[in-house]
Amino acid sequence: MLIREEALPFAGPPAVCGAVLVAVGHPFWAILPLLGALGACAFFRDPERVANSAEDVVIAPADGKIIKIDEQADGRLLISVFMSVFNVHVNRAPTEGTTEIVSYNPGKFMAAWADKASMDNEQTRIVMATPRGQIQVVQIAGLIARRIVCWAHPGRRFARGERFGLIRFGSRVDLYLPKAEVEILATLGQVTKAGVTPLARWRTAP
Repeated sequence: MLIREEALPFAGPPAVCGAVLVAVGHPFWAILPLLGALGACAFFRDPERVANSAEDVVIAPADGKIIKIDEQADGRLLISVFMSVFNVHVNRAPTEGTTEIVSYNPGKFMAAWADKASMDNEQTRIVMATPRGQIQVVQIAGLIARRIVCWAHPGRRFARGERFGLIRFGSRVDLYLPKAEVEILATLGQVTKAGVTPLARWRTAP
């Protein structure tokens, strides 16, 4: 089980504190900081996964639960995945494609499950060109999540299920697909696993 290096600022200090307390003969007082260090490591866990190999499906970009499936006025389909603090928070590419645009928008930190979070909260939007059409993945900060990490940049090509970023401490990922080009497979309330769970199927060949 890989632990992301982003865990170090959160797990390092309490781990050192706990180790010092043990060394000076106070193991009981070391329990809380050591548990804090373990909790931080658990949050930043990054398990290895084999991506869903079906080339005609779009897979989940995040672990969590589907809280919204909606047809947009512009002809796109929106699928929203909410991540609690207990989920793996590493995000993965829902299909193969090349990054065209990465845009960051500062904003509010409302609860990520709220409808207005898609528009008003701090977010990073990734536009990807795929063999079957353009998609967008949006990392959205939440009430507790205050840091979006994105490794995508224009021109970078991603394989299906490849890691593209993470969001710290509970948040949401929105996926926009061309409605006319996909058959939806996801259902409201469904639990998802990033890189594995199929959310939609392309209607056309690449």
